[in-house]
Amino acid sequence: MQYDVFMALLVFAFVTSITPGPNNFMLMASGVNFGFVRTIPHMLGIGAGFLSLLLGVGFGLGAVLTAYPALHVGLKIAGGAYLLYLAWRIGSSRSMSGGEGSSSQPMSFMAAAAFQWVNPKAWVMAVTAMAIYTNPAAPFLSVILVSVAFALVNLPSVSTWAGFGVALRGFLSDPVRLKWFNIAMGLALAVSLWPMLR
Repeated sequence: MQYDVFMALLVFAFVTSITPGPNNFMLMASGVNFGFVRTIPHMLGIGAGFLSLLLGVGFGLGAVLTAYPALHVGLKIAGGAYLLYLAWRIGSSRSMSGGEGSSSQPMSFMAAAAFQWVNPKAWVMAVTAMAIYTNPAAPFLSVILVSVAFALVNLPSVSTWAGFGVALRGFLSDPVRLKWFNIAMGLALAVSLWPMLR
């Protein structure tokens, strides 16, 4: 892969990773509700899960989904249902971690990694990146390079959203503000399904 192509790939990876989407809305809500340190497994799980999705798509899973459209539809339905469940959980949360009566937990590494496989935005990102930036003359190397590009930008991007949430913790220590923030984040997460439904 030529240097200018790899630079374009890095820009693509950064823009698609840092723009609003299900992962980033959940990370901001987690930053508010649990703080940065307790959100780290969630952030690392996103990176690991998306890397595995990229490699899967790059090494043939995208072709399987094209060959079997029903499987693709099934993934969209499962992903949409899980996203709505997560939106409801975030929207109905009423206390920050550590508050009295709080039994909620941040998303675990494994749950965040598994979520990438049903996250509509992650699929669009993975399929688009592999379609545009891989080279049929060097398929293995180009799939690895696409994966490396996303790995380089993933942690800084997701950390930014968790950091936004942490920055809002003081403002949202008021239970009424926290309630409306969580409702807004739950709604934003649900609305992020719109591109998948078109």
